[in-house]
Amino acid sequence: MKFNAKYFVIFISLFVSEILIAKYATGFIRHTFGDYLSVMLLYTFIKSFIKISAYKVAFFVLLIAYLIEFLQLTNLQNFYPLEYRNILKLILGTSFSIPDLVAYSLGIATILLIEKLVVKL
Repeated sequence: MKFNAKYFVIFISLFVSEILIAKYATGFIRHTFGDYLSVMLLYTFIKSFIKISAYKVAFFVLLIAYLIEFLQLTNLQNFYPLEYRNILKLILGTSFSIPDLVAYSLGIATILLIEKLVVKL
C-alpha cells in the first residue's frame, strides 16, 4: 500500500462531479455519462491507496461494475433496508441496461488509454 496524491486528487474531482451529476443532471448526462465516470471514480480510488497494475485494477473495477449491473436483473432493490433505500438505489441502480455496460467499458478503455499515454503503463 502506498498513498498516491495524484490519483486521490483525480478521485476527489470525479467524486464531486458525480455528486453534481446525481443532484442536478438528467437524461444522457446522468444515466450514461455518470456511469462512464463511475468506473473512473472507483479506479482512481483504488489507485490512490494501492500500488498495483493498471490492468489488474481496470479488470477488477469492470468486474464490479458488470456484477452490479447484472444484479439489477434480480429484484435485489426490493430488499434494500428502508433507511438506506434511496442512497442504495442511487449508488447501485434499479434496472439493468446494456448502455450502462457500454458506458462502463468505454470508461475503462479511456482510463487505460490515459494510463498508456500519460503514465506509460
